[in-house]
Amino acid sequence: MKKKTFVLTAVMVAVLALTGCGKKNNDDTLVMATNAEFPPYEYYEGQDIVGIDVEIAEAIADKLGMTLKIEDMAFDSIITSVQTGKADIGLAGLTVEPDRLENVDFTDSYTTAAQVIIVKEDSEVTTPDEMTGKTVGVQLGTTGDMYAEDIKDVTVERYNKGFEAVQSLIQGKIDGVIIDREPAKVFVSENEGLKIVDQEFTLEDYAIAVAKDNTELKDKVNEVLAELKESGKLQEIIDKYIAAE
Repeated sequence: MKKKTFVLTAVMVAVLALTGCGKKNNDDTLVMATNAEFPPYEYYEGQDIVGIDVEIAEAIADKLGMTLKIEDMAFDSIITSVQTGKADIGLAGLTVEPDRLENVDFTDSYTTAAQVIIVKEDSEVTTPDEMTGKTVGVQLGTTGDMYAEDIKDVTVERYNKGFEAVQSLIQGKIDGVIIDREPAKVFVSENEGLKIVDQEFTLEDYAIAVAKDNTELKDKVNEVLAELKESGKLQEIIDKYIAAE
């Protein structure tokens, strides 16, 4: 069966904004807000957005008898999009954080992740504390952004995309990049001269953002997640993109 997934184009988004229309999707459409700059969770493969979060959303939509629609946007717009009803769910490697819980609810966790620090291969940094007094790059609105200033006397440079922070590191403009472990592995594998600091910066749970007044959808998604875990399908999706350590 052909996958029932498509990406909402920038043109369509602009038209909706200009006409002042809110999200007026059919009841059988599940709108997912994401930032497709976060491999292996969501990223572009040609014109298509693929990755762990996409396949999880597809599985949820299929179980609910719905069609998945993906909206790619700036990371720091995802929570607002869900909160205001422009999207039904937010899937983008989102960590359950108190600040986010003020605006949206979260489903049960579907995986555990870690924040790590990327540095140049010749760097002597071996722990996050050794970034004291240095300059780190983060993606705006991420948990790396939230926690970066926990490092003593650190200077934080914020970027719209993780890739932009990594490029600044390569160019010697910053001393390290705080980012999620799996994207970090991708960036290090694709760019010579970089490494990941052995000691993790933080451990965190990823979950799906849902509007606070949409308890029915949250309950349904939790039911599907439980089924995916029980059947082994969830781990199968994760293993497809992340090789066992």
